[in-house]
Amino acid sequence: MQTNSPRTIARPQTTALVNTYVRSVYNWMAAGLALTGGIAFLTANYPPLTQLVYGAPGVFFILIIAQLGLVFWLSARIAKMSAGRATSVFMTYAGLNGLTLSFIFLAYTQASIASTFFVCAGTFVGASFVGWTTKRDLTSMGGFLMMGLIGIILATVVNIFMKSPAIYWAVTYIGVAIFVGLTVYDTQKIKNMALSQPADADSSTIRKAAITGALALYLDFINLFLLMLRIFGSARD
Repeated sequence: MQTNSPRTIARPQTTALVNTYVRSVYNWMAAGLALTGGIAFLTANYPPLTQLVYGAPGVFFILIIAQLGLVFWLSARIAKMSAGRATSVFMTYAGLNGLTLSFIFLAYTQASIASTFFVCAGTFVGASFVGWTTKRDLTSMGGFLMMGLIGIILATVVNIFMKSPAIYWAVTYIGVAIFVGLTVYDTQKIKNMALSQPADADSSTIRKAAITGALALYLDFINLFLLMLRIFGSARD
């Protein structure tokens, strides 16, 4: 008896495509994190570069604006970019992020940075596992998490002027919960993107889709790590 089930017909090819896509997402996320960490460490340990980033007037804010511009440009224009350009923009963003995040090596001990990284990595892997395996549709969760994210951003800005320890710690713990949730949500979204890729998708299409997923998970990991560093980090003497 014939069957018209596309799942049955395309399963071997779809499985290979999903595996290629997911592996590419996590490989590029890891590459971005490695570049960010490497540049942050080198910047913190090379005084002329540290002085340029944090001492020269306006350089730090120019770097922040450049990073935001690259994220928005990549998110909005990736469909019209070549795979090579999309990859270059993502890695450039990761490199610039390393310059601005070098402060963590100046503010915290290396031992506490390392231990926090492993705690963050374990939490991230657990959240990704939940996002990949859950049968529940998390689409509606995305809007709720984004509202929470906007809320903690606004609270952070307000607290620049209020300098309230209570708000600082509330933002920290709520922020951890939000980025754990976003990791779960983004992982499921990546899974759905993988399953929706056409069976005849070329390598360029797969690469650009993978960069989109890698950027989302990279941002989740970095923000989760920075918030956890507030909790577990030990200040340098």
